[in-house]
Amino acid sequence: MSRLVPFPVLTAALVVMWLLLTSFSLGHLILGTGVALLAGKAMSALHPAKTHLRRWDLIPRFAAIVLYDVFRSNVAVARLILTGGRHGQRHSGFVEIPLDLRDDMALAVLAIVVTATPGTAWMQYDAAQGTLLLHVFDLVDEAIWPDLVKNRYEHLLMEIFE
Repeated sequence: MSRLVPFPVLTAALVVMWLLLTSFSLGHLILGTGVALLAGKAMSALHPAKTHLRRWDLIPRFAAIVLYDVFRSNVAVARLILTGGRHGQRHSGFVEIPLDLRDDMALAVLAIVVTATPGTAWMQYDAAQGTLLLHVFDLVDEAIWPDLVKNRYEHLLMEIFE
C-alpha cells in the first residue's frame, strides 16, 4: 500500500483541495485522485527526510500564535499603506537574527511563517553561523526582532521538532 500511496496525508489533502477548488462530481473525484497519486509518486522520487514531531500538542498553540500575528500584521501593513504611515517616517531594513534552531523541517516552517506574515520576509539563512537575515517593511526598533522571533516562534518550533 505504501508503494501505491507513499504519502497518504499529502494525497488526501490534495484530493480535498482539488474538490474544494472544483465542483464535487465523480469525474473530478477520479481526476483529483489521479493527480494526487501522481504528486505523491513525484514527492517520493525526491526522497524527503522523515520528520519526527516530539510535541504534537503544541501545534495548535503555534498555529494560533501564527494566525494572530498574520492578522495583526495585515492590519498594521494595511494601515501603513493606506494612511501613509507615520507621516513619511516609515523605513524598511534588514535585521540579522541568531538562531538556535537546526532542524531542517523546523527551519522550513519558520521560513514559511516569517514570509507569510505581512511586513517581513526571510532573505537568507547562513547554516554555518546559524543566522537569519530578515527584511522588515517598517523597522521601528531593530532590537525587538531577534527577541520576537526567538521567543515567539523559535522556542515553540524547537519544542515541536527537536
